Amino acid sequence: MGDVLARAVDAQRAWRAVPVPERAAACLRMRDWMVDRAADIGAEISVEMGRPIAHSPGEIRRGFAERVEHMAAIAEACLADLPASPKEGFDRFIRREPLGVVLVLAPWNYPYLTSVNGVVPALVAGNSVVLKVSSQTPTVARRYAEAFAATGLPDGVFQHVETDHEQTAALVADERVGFVAFTGSVPGGHAVVRAAADRFVGINLELGGKDPAYVRADAALPATVAELVDGSFFNSGQSCCAVERIYVDRSVFDDFVDGFVDLAGRYVLGDPLDPGTTLGPMVRESAADFVRDQVAEAEAMGATRLLGRSDLRGVPYLPPQVLVGVDHSMRVMTEESFGPVIGIMPVSGDDEAIALMNDSRYGLTASIWTADRDDAVAIGDRIETGTVYLNRCDYLDPALAWTGVKDTGRGVSLSPLAYEVLTRPKSFHLRHPL
Repeated sequence: MGDVLARAVDAQRAWRAVPVPERAAACLRMRDWMVDRAADIGAEISVEMGRPIAHSPGEIRRGFAERVEHMAAIAEACLADLPASPKEGFDRFIRREPLGVVLVLAPWNYPYLTSVNGVVPALVAGNSVVLKVSSQTPTVARRYAEAFAATGLPDGVFQHVETDHEQTAALVADERVGFVAFTGSVPGGHAVVRAAADRFVGINLELGGKDPAYVRADAALPATVAELVDGSFFNSGQSCCAVERIYVDRSVFDDFVDGFVDLAGRYVLGDPLDPGTTLGPMVRESAADFVRDQVAEAEAMGATRLLGRSDLRGVPYLPPQVLVGVDHSMRVMTEESFGPVIGIMPVSGDDEAIALMNDSRYGLTASIWTADRDDAVAIGDRIETGTVYLNRCDYLDPALAWTGVKDTGRGVSLSPLAYEVLTRPKSFHLRHPL
């Protein structure tokens, strides 16, 4: 690993001197290379982690491309010198300078969408990048390397490594690493913090989630049902911002549940390489069994499973699981599931819904489904979360800060704020000649 970091340090010294528009253009060329190969890359995603081939190329064509484009578009303004108010006899400004080497640690569930959040803003800000992806999706890092090489990025500015936990911890602890961006589990986040404990290094942590949705009595039910079914079960629910629990006003609860069960029951579970499949396997057998255990426990405690009878253990294929009669004594409503399961509870109004949404160790996103925009903002102000959605869910807008509270982590990626955390301010206080 020492050679990788030495090359990264050397390459960054020259890269930081490259004008911001040229750094952004290099990332845009990388995006074009990836988009041109989205079908092949999508097939690799399907093979490595099981997402249906009907969906996997969209990770590149839509979210990945959008994030690169936005962060490139705002870079010059975000990284420009910040002038102080005029003062006679002085020039004063704040310059943002890169941190050096940025280590990006990315997971398997959305391997390009999670990695691009760190890779592209870091490079555009003038840092060099070392990327470590999950062993579940090894081709991702190689594709980045091919794309950057093909589009003329100088050697050493982007590199990737394949490391075990001990080697990764050593990288985090190395004084040549100027920032660490980690997306993964809560235990993984604690491991990163422990590895960096002897250094004053910046760390961005995007960890677990148990994201809630609240359906008010005035919600447009057909559209709300469709959005929440997709938000719950896309990618087999293996998303940090997937909807994992739903609270519905009692007056529309039965209608909502009926519509939800009907639509979720139309998913086609099968081979991810079959274009007709809309729900692929979970990433591994143990992940599916984890969800089965949550469901079995909830049923033993009084919940009713309306959809998803599949109790065969040791296989990764799991149909959508829909539960009612749930409460917060059950793990399925409080513990991250990261799978195709949803618990739906009736509530008496805003206060009860807010209390239940906040009854969580996590806080990444929360969605509110109502016709009243002002009420949604007022409710959002009371929810302990990083993002508040109105009438949408399970989407990351690169113009907004991606952040969380509680055990979801700390720090921010994307938006103009990403350029603040991936650079350090340097003040210039220049007195005119005497």
